[in-house]
Amino acid sequence: MTLVFATNNEHKLSEVRAILPESVSLLSLNDIGCHHELPETGLTLEHNSQEKAEYVFKWVKKHISNTDIYCFADDTGMQIDALNGEPGVYTARYAGEPIDNNRNMDKVLRLLNGNTNRSACFRTIITLFTPNATIQQFEGRIDGEIATEKHGQRGFGYDQIFIPHINNNSLTFAQMTENEKNSISHRARAMKKLEEYLTTIINPLV
Repeated sequence: MTLVFATNNEHKLSEVRAILPESVSLLSLNDIGCHHELPETGLTLEHNSQEKAEYVFKWVKKHISNTDIYCFADDTGMQIDALNGEPGVYTARYAGEPIDNNRNMDKVLRLLNGNTNRSACFRTIITLFTPNATIQQFEGRIDGEIATEKHGQRGFGYDQIFIPHINNNSLTFAQMTENEKNSISHRARAMKKLEEYLTTIINPLV
């Protein structure tokens, strides 16, 4: 099975390759020659995820002779209770352009300075387009809290300030190994649902 992931983010690609079965060939946007900025005009993660996946699906149908290709996109957002659910769909660009993870984290820490309510969650929505244009969506969520300062050197995005609530954990994502994060993260949980769905296609008798 060939699967196109609507991203060129090496961190995301690495996470996804570690989760998918070896029988799935994963391609990036660069791999299929799609160098356009993908549309994200929605006000929800569900809308943006589907919009990006549909754009890539149409690109594949138009430019690639092998049409037996599955396409998917993800949209991820952090939702912070004390900030009324922000940054949400604006997670990647919370501090404005150009995208800068440190400025995004600094803005969150500044807005929450002195606030004891640091509850937050990460949500990932994955939209899959099958070769016959059937659409499936999968959600992954992890609850946690925002640290009072940055910790750790691994990961990307907001990993240095997000502490997932699981098994009495006190570490940020950035303090975890890749395997530890991939076992519990929002994207991993959404990807696991995608992987289970793909398995029913690859091995229909399982």
